[in-house]
Amino acid sequence: MTSLKYFEISGSPYELGQQLGAFGAEAVHRHLIHTTAWAELMLWRKHPAVAQMQTWVREQFPDIWHELRGLADGLSLPFEDVFIWNARGDLWAQAPDGCSSVLQVDPYPRVTHNEDGDPGFYGHCGIVHARPDQGVAFISFVYPGSIPGHTFAINEHQLSITVNNIRALFVQPGIPRMVLCRAALNCPDHGALVDLLTSHPRSGAFNLNVTDRHLLVHSVEFNDADVSLHRVQSPYFHANHAIHPALRDYPQRITGSSGYRQLQGRARVEHPNFDGDALSVLGDDQHERFPIFRRQEDDTDNENTIATADFHYHQQAVQWAVYDQPSQPALMRFSDLKRL
Repeated sequence: MTSLKYFEISGSPYELGQQLGAFGAEAVHRHLIHTTAWAELMLWRKHPAVAQMQTWVREQFPDIWHELRGLADGLSLPFEDVFIWNARGDLWAQAPDGCSSVLQVDPYPRVTHNEDGDPGFYGHCGIVHARPDQGVAFISFVYPGSIPGHTFAINEHQLSITVNNIRALFVQPGIPRMVLCRAALNCPDHGALVDLLTSHPRSGAFNLNVTDRHLLVHSVEFNDADVSLHRVQSPYFHANHAIHPALRDYPQRITGSSGYRQLQGRARVEHPNFDGDALSVLGDDQHERFPIFRRQEDDTDNENTIATADFHYHQQAVQWAVYDQPSQPALMRFSDLKRL
């Protein structure tokens, strides 16, 4: 039995959301709504900041608004609760999202990513191929109860995105970061993605690792105050805190896991003898307390590696694969949006 389900959805924004809700409903009702994270976030019900965020999403991203409404109906949960959950990192710095990424440009663009999240979702997440009636087709990793885009994904324009959590403190109300990432799946390249981020009020913080058909690799960090774009030209590692000079001193929480994964990963990829084996880096579980690959029951951030993605840009197509563990054979392989 595979740890990830591949499935396809299509239709209007509401219908896409409804199908995503149906996919995740069992895991959400069995696990999510009984977690501490859910309880903490539901304290935001009826808060004016949430109402302001809803207004902005409804006015500025009506398709994603309808997708969220369909998601709530598919989950059989109140819309406000589902909206809050999809704004979790904007409202609560301790939301259970992690991740690590390795970025390379030589001999060809390559981005490799560990998707780290709530261990209770292991075995219940999916790879969704979405074909909207209007809009851009894409494939994305999805968690039960969440819209796509804030994990790892690729769209029909060959724009791939991997996302790492940043635990920003003292954020202001704005467009939820997961909504911005969902909107980013409609972008043709990194320039359009940066324009999207800079032209809307932001709330929480994220690191987006972006590769496009121009064969450029960028690390993007954003929070409510700024957007930072770094062009990658040598092996690069990113964990779960802001490291760009423009944002690294902005108030944020750096957990022990994120801090030490950053040190380990950077040392590995910047070593003179690094051979480009990003899967080996992301599969490193040797550190007893703070491994890069995380499957231990007592993880200090209550996160585990749910899946690993590896995007290769060459031969005029993006060849990519999804793994349960980086040291094992791939669960799924793709060329652009075609499953092989």
